[in-house]
Amino acid sequence: MQNAMALEQRLETAWNDDTAVLDGVKTIADGPLRAAATRIDRGDYPIEIMGALGRTGALGAHLDRHGGRAGLAIAAMQEASRACGTTGFLMWAHDVCGLYLEHSGNPALTGAVLDRHARGETFGGTALSNPMKSLAGIEPILLRATKVRGGYTVTGSLPWVSHIRQGQYCGAMAGVFDGDGNLSHEILFMLRCDPPVELKQCPTFSGMEGSSTFGIRLKDYFVGEDVLVADPARQFIARIKAIFILLQCGMATGIVQGSIDSMWEVEATLGHVNRFLDERPDELQGEFDELGARIMKLAETPYDGSRDYLIDVLDARAHGAELALRASQSALLHQGARGYLMSSAPQRRIREAQFVAIVTPAIKHLRYEIARLSKEEQPQ
Repeated sequence: MQNAMALEQRLETAWNDDTAVLDGVKTIADGPLRAAATRIDRGDYPIEIMGALGRTGALGAHLDRHGGRAGLAIAAMQEASRACGTTGFLMWAHDVCGLYLEHSGNPALTGAVLDRHARGETFGGTALSNPMKSLAGIEPILLRATKVRGGYTVTGSLPWVSHIRQGQYCGAMAGVFDGDGNLSHEILFMLRCDPPVELKQCPTFSGMEGSSTFGIRLKDYFVGEDVLVADPARQFIARIKAIFILLQCGMATGIVQGSIDSMWEVEATLGHVNRFLDERPDELQGEFDELGARIMKLAETPYDGSRDYLIDVLDARAHGAELALRASQSALLHQGARGYLMSSAPQRRIREAQFVAIVTPAIKHLRYEIARLSKEEQPQ
C-alpha cells in the first residue's frame, strides 16, 4: 500500500512537471531502451520498459485529467523513438487507447481502468487502422455488429493490431448492420484480448517485430454497455481524429533526430567525403527544427475541429514521414558499410521510417485526405 501511494505521489509530481517527465524518459531511452533496441526490432516486446515509461508520467501527459499536454506526449515519444522506433510506436498506441477511455464518458472506463492505463500498470492498443480507412472511403469495415439485448454481437477479423497480447485490450470499431445488410452506424468499444477472442500470429515483418502485433478474429463476440466507448462512433472519431494523427509525429521526429545523430557520429572520420552527399546533418537539422516547432504549435490546440487545422495536422504528419525516410537513408549513406550492418542503428531506422510511412494513415492516405478535404469532397 505504501509503495502504491509513493508511486501515486511521484506520478502526480511528474504530471505537473514537464522537465521531470522528459528527464525520466531520456534516462530510460539512453539506458535500457537503447541497449535493447536491436532485440526489440527482432521481436522482444518491451513491456517492462513501457511500464517504466508509465511511471515517469509519459503515458498520461496528453490526457485532460493530467493537463492535456499533447506537446509533452509528443516530445516524450520523440525521445523514446530516437532510441527505438518500435517503442515510440507502442507509446502512441497506448496513448491513443487512453484517449478512447477518457473521452468515452463511460464510468466503467474512466475511473480506475483509465488510471491504471495512464500509469502503465495495464496495457492496450488500438485496432482502428481498418476503421480509419473505412471512414475515409478507402476500404470496407471488417468488423460487423448486430444489435442484441444489452449490447451487440460482433463478428469479423482484423489482420494487424499492435500492442496487444492475452490479458491486454484495445479499442476497436465495428459497423452495425441491419437484417438487410445495410450499415446504420458504427460503434467503438474496448476489446479484451482473452478467449473467446482469437489472436493469430502475423507473418514476420522486416522490422518492428517487438510491437506485439496480432491478427484478431471474433465470432459472435458480445459487447456490453460496460465496454462501449461510443455509440454511434463517427462523431467521437471526428473529435479525436486530429490528436490521433498528431501524436504519431513523435515517432517520425524521433527517427529523424536519431538519424541525424548517426550522421554526426561519423563526421570526424568521414566528413571529408560525406560533404559530397546531397543532404548533410546541419541541413536536415534545420528542416527538422522547423517541423518540430510547427508540430508543437499544432499540439497547443489538439481538439481544434476546423477543416484547415486538420489539413495542417495531416500535412505535418506526412512531412514527418517523408523526412524520416530521407534522414534514415542519409544516415546510412553517411555511415557507409558500418551502417549496412544488420545490427546498426541506421539500418534499423530505415525499416522504422518505412513503417512510419505505411502505418495508418500512410503517406498515400494522408495525401488522399488532404486532397479530399481541400476540395470538400465526401468519400463515395
